[in-house]
Amino acid sequence: MDKEIGAGIIYEDEKFLGFKDVEPKAPVHILIIPKEHIVSLRRESGQMLLIAQKIAKEQKISETGYRLVFNRGDDAGQTIDHLHLHLLGGEKLPWP
Repeated sequence: MDKEIGAGIIYEDEKFLGFKDVEPKAPVHILIIPKEHIVSLRRESGQMLLIAQKIAKEQKISETGYRLVFNRGDDAGQTIDHLHLHLLGGEKLPWP
């Protein structure tokens, strides 16, 4: 992984990376991705949810609430062809 991301890395382990979204939609907007190129939802999705829970606690949004979003396919708004999880919070989030 080249780590050419223009945003700050806030989580990393041997399989996953978490970093601030370069176009945030909330005060806290973090993307969690597997380091291995994966296009669709697989078993890694569950691990990503656990990482999101940990990051939410570290970002101090676990008590007030946060949103987790997987977009899969064009109709869902997926713009990057790599499995990723959005962690959003830090304010009252509107429902689309």
